[in-house]
Amino acid sequence: MRAIFVMIKCEMGQAYRVAREMADSVEELSEMHSTSGQYDLLGKFYLAADQDIGLFVVDRIQTVSGVKDTYTLQTFNAFGGGKN
Repeated sequence: MRAIFVMIKCEMGQAYRVAREMADSVEELSEMHSTSGQYDLLGKFYLAADQDIGLFVVDRIQTVSGVKDTYTLQTFNAFGGGKN
C-alpha cells in the first residue's frame, strides 16, 4: 500500500457534505481533514501498489458532486516521531 494526499477544493458551502460522502463511499480514504487556505479538504488515501493514481483521482475523487478542483501529492517515505 502507498499513501497519497489529495487537496480538494469544493463548491461554496459543500465541503462538509463532500467530506461525509467520501468518508461513506471511498474505501481507500484513511483520513479527511477540513483545512484553511486555497483548498477546503485534505484527504489521505491508501492505494494498492499497482493502482493508477491518476485514474483513482479522476474516477473516485473528482466525480464526487461538489468537488471543484484537486491537487495530488504522491508520498515516498513515512517517518515517525518516536518518544524518548
